[in-house]
Parts: sequence; structure tokens; C-alpha cells
Amino acid sequence: MAEPRIRHHGAADGVTGSCHRYEAFDDAHLLIDCGLFQGESASEDVLSQHRIDFDLSTVRALVVTHVHIDHVGRLPYLLAAGFRGPILCSVPSARLLPLVIEDALKVGFTRDRRLIERFLETVSGQLVPLDYQRWHTVLDEAGRTVRVRLQRAGHILGSAYVEVDASDRESGHRDRTVFSGDLGAPYAPLLPAPRPPSRADTVVIESTYGGRIHDDRRRRRQRLKAVLERSLQAGGTVMIPAFSIGRTQELLYELEGIIHAAGRGAGSPVDWQKLRIIVDSPLAARFTEVYRDLKPYWDAEASRRVRAGRHPLDFDTLHTVDDHDAHERTVSYLATHPQPAVVLAASGMAAGGRIVNYLRAMLGDARHSVLFVGYQAPGTPGRALQAMADSDAPDRVVTLEGDAVTVRAGITTIGGYSAHADENDLVNFIRRMRRWPARIRLVHGDRRAQQALRDRLKQQAPAATRIELAADQSAVTERAAGIGSKRR
Repeated sequence: MAEPRIRHHGAADGVTGSCHRYEAFDDAHLLIDCGLFQGESASEDVLSQHRIDFDLSTVRALVVTHVHIDHVGRLPYLLAAGFRGPILCSVPSARLLPLVIEDALKVGFTRDRRLIERFLETVSGQLVPLDYQRWHTVLDEAGRTVRVRLQRAGHILGSAYVEVDASDRESGHRDRTVFSGDLGAPYAPLLPAPRPPSRADTVVIESTYGGRIHDDRRRRRQRLKAVLERSLQAGGTVMIPAFSIGRTQELLYELEGIIHAAGRGAGSPVDWQKLRIIVDSPLAARFTEVYRDLKPYWDAEASRRVRAGRHPLDFDTLHTVDDHDAHERTVSYLATHPQPAVVLAASGMAAGGRIVNYLRAMLGDARHSVLFVGYQAPGTPGRALQAMADSDAPDRVVTLEGDAVTVRAGITTIGGYSAHADENDLVNFIRRMRRWPARIRLVHGDRRAQQALRDRLKQQAPAATRIELAADQSAVTERAAGIGSKRR
């Protein structure tokens, strides 16, 4: 079977900047995601790094797998470069994308409301919401067709993996390529687990957690409960750097479940009703409202809770901090009047946002703690703090936005709450297809993670399956004959 060419404009050797170009024909390409670089992958010359430096005249559509900033944050650059094609995404993503882009514009471009609204109007005019499991035709001309279909990925609300089907009636060539986007872990809160595609000739799959295995849900819930109990007993705040969309809502769901179950138990050493859950992010609050509106996309377990009269994302001890003045008052109060609390605030890697103010104010007090529940990219303050978890040195220091901050607070990581599939899940995504694909391309992972996942896949894949690392330039630049090179 002939193969198309796939070029990577990000996330070839790291976990940010996802942007992949599928060349069905020389004059008909698809762009899968268009995200920002973050952490060590980010350059000091932001404009130069994110500038669109490839020909857009052949790009027939942008397909968005989900709305995390490392998958959609380059959209302003893409439109500024002249892209006016359709932006295909799931129905929930179409609700969430304008919120993400509005926030990105405020942080990185402009606070001019008129300019922001004009840009959002342009984006809204190009958005094409797609139902899951239905084919959508992108190209149908001269005997050539390109279709895409979205399937649930279980990563965040609206996330999808993408099936691309390209065919050429004249040559008889046909190709089915799957782009995984970011895959969620089975048994994650709120969302159904992804089901593998039935078949594919090529699979382009993320490898964020290659070489790593998550705790199961029962164990990670027990660990989360233990962290919360320590907070209640110490009278301190648990600071959780969390992305505004996905992780925050999943954690709220789990926290409601823990508090609900503990409230029914007898003989608890702590009073769970004293634990305040604080979401300090206007963006997270807006996302949570959308999550509530989109209950039909929740999984069966979450739906059962709702039918039982519970409110997993809107419970009694949950408080939302909106404006900046309220944020500053909350930080000051918790720092000077320690009390049992959980604060969820962005950014998820502690590289900016409101969480930094909490960390500055409370890292020096041993009554408080920091809980990491997601991947921390190299070069971010989150990764630096995470590395201090096993150290009891009295001189621990982290740099936050240029300031050196002493660290006496406890540092804990619960990897099982990552929204990403672990190595077992990634292998199963491919292994459970009806047959192995002819080619597997590993993206969205550092070289160590890609190599670990490749080695694991090689143990099970048939000899005919080629497993490539996007980090290898030879794989990135290869060009095969067939649909990808056919000229019209």
C-alpha cells in the first residue's frame, strides 16, 4: 500500500507545539492541530518560532483534536498567515475553542476587546463542528477523495482522534491514516475511554508517557485522599497547578466523590466539611460551566451521579474566585491564616498564571503542599519543583518568573491523574485493532519516551510493521511514492 507523506511542524521530539501535515496529494493537505511550544521547547524568539513557514495554499482544512493550548495556540499565527479554510473539530470543542483562543490572545497578543472580538468572529466563521463517528468529506474532485472522521479520545471533553481516508480512483490507491491526538487513560473521571480504530495503514500516535505506567484509579484516589487528609490535619493549603480545561474538571469530580464518601463514613479523624475547594481561574470556571452544559458527552458513571441528585462539578464546599482583587485577597488570607483548603489554578506547569502567586506566598511554609497531577515539561518550574519531592535539604529554591523562592512545602506527584494514556494504554490502542498497521509514527514525546514506546511495540508488532520516531529527521523528511507524491 502506498503511503502519504507526513511532515511535523511541532511535537516531533517533545510534548508541545503539536502540528502535523498530512499530504494526501500534492495540492491537498490536511493540518492536524496547530499548537504553541512550551517549556524547553519554547524559544526566546516566540514570534519567529511560531511563524507559519510552510505553504498554506495546499492546506484544505485544519483538524483540531482538542483545545489545549499546545494543540491550538498557534491558530492566531495560522490565520495571520492567510489560512481561511475550514477548522474541523468535535461539537464540544467548537464550544470550548473560542474561550481558549480568547484567553491566548489576551495573554500573548492584545487586550484590545475590539480586535479580539473581530478575531473570534473570524474563527467562528471557519469552525465546522463534527459529530463523532461520522465521515466528513474534505475533498471530492477528479476522482480523488479525502474524508475525515472523529472518534472519542477520552483526553478532555471534546477530544478526538482523527481517521483520515484518502483515495485515488485512477490509480486505485487508498490510504487510511489515524492521528491519535492526545489519548486519555481508561477509567478517567467524566469521560468514556477511547476505543481503538478497526484498521489503519498508518498510525501517528502520541508517546508522552512512553516507558511509564500510571497508578490504577482506586490507588490514585486513595493517594489523593491521603494528601487531602494531611492538609486537614496540618491546617494548610494543597496547591494544584492544573490546566483550566480537562484536569480541573476531572479533579473536581474526584474531589466531590471523596468528600461525598467520607461524609457518609463514621469515625473519620478529620472533618471533611472544613475542606474548602477553590477554583481560582475565571477561565476554568467558564470551562466548568460548559462541561456542565455538555452532560450528554459524560460517561455512564458521571451520568449516574447526576441522576442520583449529586452535582459533581457544583458542590457545597466548592468556591470560585473570579476577579483579580478577589484572587489577591484569597492568596493573602490563605498565606496569613492557614486553613484546610485545596486551590486549583493555572498554569498546569506553574509557568505563569495565578498559581505562581500562591506558590510565592506559601512555598516557604511547611504546613502547605504542592500536588502535581500531570506531566511537567522539562524547563518549567513545575518540573523543577517536582524534582525536589524526595529532597529534605533545607536550602531548596525554585525560580518563579525570575524570583528565587525558598521551598519548605511538601511536594507530591500523583501520576495516575494525568489525562494522557500510559505506555500500556498506548500499546493497547494499536494492539486491539483488527490488524497491525503497516507503519507507526511516534510523536508528542521526548526521545526517551519515544524510544521506550518503540521498544515495547517492537516486542509485539509483526515484522512487517515499521515503527518510526518523529524525532529522527530521516523519518520526518522521508517521501514515499503513491498518494502522497501523485501530482495533479
